[in-house]
Amino acid sequence: MVALLELEDDRSRVRLVPDLGGAIADMNAKLSGRLIPVLRSWDGPQTGWIGVGSNILVPFSNRISGGGFYFNQGGRATFHPIHPNIKTLDPFPLHGDGFLKSWQVVSNSSTDAILRLVKGKIGDFSYEAEVCYFLSSGTLSVTLTVTNKGIKLPFGGGFHPWFPRFPDTRLRFDAETVWLEDKLHLPTEQIALKDYPEWDIGSLGFLPNGLINNAFTGWDGHAKLEQKSLGLTVEITAQAPLDNAIIYSPDCHANFFCFEPVTHSVDAHNQPGQPGLAILDKDETMTLKMKIGWLPYGS
Repeated sequence: MVALLELEDDRSRVRLVPDLGGAIADMNAKLSGRLIPVLRSWDGPQTGWIGVGSNILVPFSNRISGGGFYFNQGGRATFHPIHPNIKTLDPFPLHGDGFLKSWQVVSNSSTDAILRLVKGKIGDFSYEAEVCYFLSSGTLSVTLTVTNKGIKLPFGGGFHPWFPRFPDTRLRFDAETVWLEDKLHLPTEQIALKDYPEWDIGSLGFLPNGLINNAFTGWDGHAKLEQKSLGLTVEITAQAPLDNAIIYSPDCHANFFCFEPVTHSVDAHNQPGQPGLAILDKDETMTLKMKIGWLPYGS
């Protein structure tokens, strides 16, 4: 049986599942005497990590190709192998390992909880992580702190919220570029949104009818999700270094989409300069912060 922690105030209810990657099971707005989903509804523990409302991504986001990556330390480039962690889903290692592990409950009250992952380990990454969830005036603040406990390596991460999708869902945000991808969902070309307005999802507001699975870079840390069907406007904010946003949805028939505030684009470990990654020596830390709040639609 999976244990739930519940945070609640007069505007929102949030449920957490420490055993499923320290994730948010769901978040609901209290509106007109009903619970309205801010994040997609949770169907229970039988759905596993992929059925929650928001995952924690650590010590990296998305895919790493080529069986691993090179990291130059002391003038010498060393290859660090990483094996696929969900072979039935993807041929590449995906999203680190924090979302697959059970997190310890350090403390909790009616409006906050602190969870800890003591032994994070994937490839040569060895780390500890702590996440603080805090609910205030209906807005959920999430702070993730990652501490390197192993050799010096490039770390990254972020958050993976899953939102309801309807025909009238509108998503608005500002970014500078987008990465196109190949059939293996690896980046091929980075294009400027000002030159390709058909890719400027945040200005258009509309999610495409087909697959979207792209990293938008130079994101300013603010996004607005208009959910007319639910009577909500959801606001997502994130602090640097979360200046990338990955959007995923299979197509217009899906009842969900993901808007993921992350530190780096897909396969950044194998890109020149490893953009967006934080080089952490042993016992150095990285802190990532996100907020999800809501207002009645049209207010």
